[in-house]
Amino acid sequence: MSKIAFLGAGSTVFAKNVLGDCLQTPSLQGFEIALFDIDAERLSDSEQMLNNLKASVGSTCVIKAYGDRREALRGAKYVVNAIQVGGYDPCTITDFEVPKKYGLRQTIADTVGIGGIFRNLRTIPVMLDFARDIQDVCPDALFLNYTNPMAVLTNAMITLGGVRTVGLCHSVQVCVPHLFEALGLSTEGVKTKIAGINHMAWLLEATKDGVDLYPEIKRRAAEKQKEKHHDMVRFELMLRFGYYVTESSEHNAEYHPYFIKRNYPELIERFNIPLDEYPRRCVEQIAKWKDMRESLVNDRNLTHERSHEYASYIFEAMETNVPFKIGGNVMNTGLITNLPKEACVEVPCLVDTSGINPTYIGDLPPQLAALNRTNINTQLLTLEAARTGKKEHIYHAAMLDPHTSAELSIDDIFSLCDDLIEAHGNWLPAFR
Repeated sequence: MSKIAFLGAGSTVFAKNVLGDCLQTPSLQGFEIALFDIDAERLSDSEQMLNNLKASVGSTCVIKAYGDRREALRGAKYVVNAIQVGGYDPCTITDFEVPKKYGLRQTIADTVGIGGIFRNLRTIPVMLDFARDIQDVCPDALFLNYTNPMAVLTNAMITLGGVRTVGLCHSVQVCVPHLFEALGLSTEGVKTKIAGINHMAWLLEATKDGVDLYPEIKRRAAEKQKEKHHDMVRFELMLRFGYYVTESSEHNAEYHPYFIKRNYPELIERFNIPLDEYPRRCVEQIAKWKDMRESLVNDRNLTHERSHEYASYIFEAMETNVPFKIGGNVMNTGLITNLPKEACVEVPCLVDTSGINPTYIGDLPPQLAALNRTNINTQLLTLEAARTGKKEHIYHAAMLDPHTSAELSIDDIFSLCDDLIEAHGNWLPAFR
């Protein structure tokens, strides 16, 4: 029996989307769906939810929860990763509150920035534990990484873990529909091309019947900037640098040195930037889970419509050899020629029975490659810190981060890193 293993299965809502899709995919019927999570209660919730969903949709998949990670992985053909190391309390709180003492404010803190650096450092060792298990019990498995920070963790699994991996993010799928809806444009018949790095990939082309749509996109965006809206940072970046970026404005506000600045507090209001957005979402989601748990977990008539998540479509393409196109995070094997070969890039990929086949992009426009490299610098030095266990590379990563370096002196960056290492305690055993 073929097996899909899901690590972090206690993420019940996400498990419903990804695995609910699998339960309704004809080519995946008869698969075992192996669930693993370190939280036994949440694992049990997801198992019950999926069994209810299985019954209501008439799936022949076998749902099985495991207390042993290696056994969950043993013989798996596909592995889905959706873990979060350290959770909201204490680690996300630490990522936000310690930098605040230095006047360094963040919005999401899960990709780059000082929060992204430390999220990486506590997650990479766990991911490499997964890699060792995979090498032992399912060495040919395809690993689908949904966990942030996407670029570094996917890079680590491939280059340090030796695991066949693709990183998957929602931002590519929703980029064009959200942009066109906001501007009152139709996506029907529109051809697009997107490439770059995760959370900072670029809408390189948008055409219809051979006509470039960017002039009209920019005209409408400039008009829209005259009023408050939720996507002001991305519109500003497009109008200044020429291209629209895939990930949200609240994310991109902290990927660049232009928007969150102590000496220009008026920018927060001008660009409608939601400081501390991720902790706010965490608190809301924790409260919401208490209300929705009963209906989601215990509903024997639970229904599900196949979502836009890539996982089931990847599995289907590999099982049926009917090609499917995704936006995937893969190593830069000459795909984007003006970004470093050591970087993990996000490019169109064709999936079939041979696996994930990335497409060649060539050079990005030079200003876009330059913006990507500012984030890649911090990503690669964070990876080097994790690889070597050398604390100095944490300092290097932070000093090269665009937002951190724009706000803090070198002395403060060193002190902040030391404070974060101390505050994380046993979450970062290699650096204490």
